Amino acid sequence: MATSVRPSAIAGQFYPADAHSLAAVINHCLQHAKTHRSTTPPQAIITPHAGLIYSGPTAAVAWSQALARTTPIQRVVLLGPSHRVGFSGVATSPAQAWRTPLGEIALDREGAEALQSHPFVQAFALAHAQEHCLEVQVPFIQTLWPKAKLLPLLVGDASAEQVAALLAPYWGDPETLIAISSDLSHFHDYATAQAIDQRTAQAIEAGRVDAIGPEQACGCRALNGLLLVAGQHHRPVVTLELCNSGDTAGDRSRVVGYGAFAVH
Repeated sequence: MATSVRPSAIAGQFYPADAHSLAAVINHCLQHAKTHRSTTPPQAIITPHAGLIYSGPTAAVAWSQALARTTPIQRVVLLGPSHRVGFSGVATSPAQAWRTPLGEIALDREGAEALQSHPFVQAFALAHAQEHCLEVQVPFIQTLWPKAKLLPLLVGDASAEQVAALLAPYWGDPETLIAISSDLSHFHDYATAQAIDQRTAQAIEAGRVDAIGPEQACGCRALNGLLLVAGQHHRPVVTLELCNSGDTAGDRSRVVGYGAFAVH
């Protein structure tokens, strides 16, 4: 039986379509990412998902922080919101691999099938087919941990408790990195966005699930599930970087907020 490979849906849009240019962009972002010292490496990160020209520098801060892990990462559990297809629960990808211009990344099929034992989890190729929020993270994974497998999870109408139940088996696994893909506020002027995103960052650090909804973070459902698990294990969430599209490649009249966070 032929291997099922999900092709890139966003090459040439959210990032360059050829391997050389994409690698150059990713490496530039990582080389210029601010480093943050910590006594413990992150168990999980939160990273934005716009086009690399907009949010790549902030995303690189989160991904580079995970390089502090002493055990090589073998699996990345990657969660984000479904922008195009509405559904209940959480969607795994039935593909065997995903393709970007940097090549193919194998999916953790065993992990996906195990999670599908939950009644709210389904394999749903259509939800993943054109979605950008997970794919835009993949080139960072391919660059930093080329042998790692990907477990991509799109979060639809699911509760924070449901997401937390999916993350719990991976918590503390030294070979697994959990990554939440989420932007912050959308389409406010620069100063308003800065104020909203600062409050959201404070709520994230405080683990205030009740204060983070779609107006604060488009990936709020996945993010709040992570915060529940982090709180259960008494793990702090640290803000690494805050900016918005007005700081990178957009005008300041209508911006999107980006944040990089780590759960240590």
